[in-house]
Amino acid sequence: MSKIQVFDPALCCSTGVCGVDVDQALVSFSADVDWAKANGAEIQRFNLAQEPMAFAVNTTVKAYLQRSGEKALPLILVDGEVAMAGRYPEREELARWAGIDLSASNNSKESGGCCAGSSCG
Repeated sequence: MSKIQVFDPALCCSTGVCGVDVDQALVSFSADVDWAKANGAEIQRFNLAQEPMAFAVNTTVKAYLQRSGEKALPLILVDGEVAMAGRYPEREELARWAGIDLSASNNSKESGGCCAGSSCG
């Protein structure tokens, strides 16, 4: 299974899901990370405000920041290689990188499946 590293911009907390003005993209991504980890993915997140040394000691991340600046974060590495920059990945992208079979996993963004609380199906 691949190792996924997420280098976040400076956030108020480790996930960015805090405070009064929460970015919905961070809420969705945080839920997708939790889902991927529950399905066996190895994902590490580094917050520029809380863990600046993680950015400084990684030569790939350091070079990216020197070239593009911190406004271009987040930066996603898969097995040490740049996989994505400037936006957070979707659940499907995390699954592909982590080798998670979406058809065999609980892919729901709601606990209880896509039809939880409704009459679909």
